[in-house]
Amino acid sequence: MKIYISADIEGVTGATHDDETDAKKSDYGEFRDQMTAEVAAACEGALAAGADEVWVKDAHDTGRNLQAGKLPKEVRLVRGWSGHPLSMAQELDGSFAAMLMIGYHSRAGLATSPLAHTMCGVAGHIKVNDRFASEFLLHGYAAASVGVPVAFVSGDQGLCDEVAVVNPAIGTVAVKQGVGDSTINLHPAAAVERIRTGVEASLRGDVKRCLIPIPDRFVLEIGYRTHVKAYRAGFYPGAHVVDAFTVRFEHADYMDVLRTIMFVL
Repeated sequence: MKIYISADIEGVTGATHDDETDAKKSDYGEFRDQMTAEVAAACEGALAAGADEVWVKDAHDTGRNLQAGKLPKEVRLVRGWSGHPLSMAQELDGSFAAMLMIGYHSRAGLATSPLAHTMCGVAGHIKVNDRFASEFLLHGYAAASVGVPVAFVSGDQGLCDEVAVVNPAIGTVAVKQGVGDSTINLHPAAAVERIRTGVEASLRGDVKRCLIPIPDRFVLEIGYRTHVKAYRAGFYPGAHVVDAFTVRFEHADYMDVLRTIMFVL
């Protein structure tokens, strides 16, 4: 069994402030360690469930956060950014039995995490077919487009609540809860243990039930934080300008949605 893991940092236990996710800040080291520990736990859970190969995409900021030597030897680690539209799911294809998302977080526009955002600070919101989109949803649709179910997600409680709405069969572990500009967190060791056991349980179940339903056609809407960015995006082929801050794009193929996001954010 071949398993794919996409890993972020804003959704690991304890992470509360941007400084803790920025490699140039002194706070970062502790949370890099925790990101690595939570990803290692997910790998261990996958291996215990019968995986013989695990691919991990380091999907935060530079893509160079995870400490490879602390991951199981069965792991192939994808570091950096290739520029491929799959972005946080680079190298994902139909050969994988399931996808896991570790350290993911609430979408832009939600008050359930001090670190809530979607893809980058350019967008105030992103919608797909009138559903507000998180990084979970954008890359969950990417997985579904190649027939791969998202079997497990860890992160903040707001994200886990979204996952349950999209597909309640997907296993989740909430390692923290956001309250205003604060977070309430599991102990790091408890988060690691819950992720390890949660991943194993999810992969031992019927992962086909975790496949996210994917629409037949896509309307992508991006609400920019500045009118300048929206103006520029309005020149992208197929763009429909809604107002000074909002641009829509319509596509039949989800890969075209990802291509658009790559060029207009």
